[in-house]
Amino acid sequence: MATQSTDTNPEAEKFLITLIRKASTIQKLDQVFSFSSAIISLSKRAIERANPNLSKQEKDILFVRYHYGDKLADKLYTYLKQREK
Repeated sequence: MATQSTDTNPEAEKFLITLIRKASTIQKLDQVFSFSSAIISLSKRAIERANPNLSKQEKDILFVRYHYGDKLADKLYTYLKQREK
């Protein structure tokens, strides 16, 4: 099998692939959810650091804008504004 990563030792990569193949579906899903949670947390932390003057709601809208696009972020903004009334 050709190596997938140029910066990983081929033996280490082979070992990691073996571990992934042996893992149960639940273990694999747990790993995916853990990575997703970490990425979301890191993204929100970066938004917080770059925009400390924004409210939590404004930061949440910015998060949506970055990850899901302007259209959805604008819809969320409109929805939240209507809900405030």
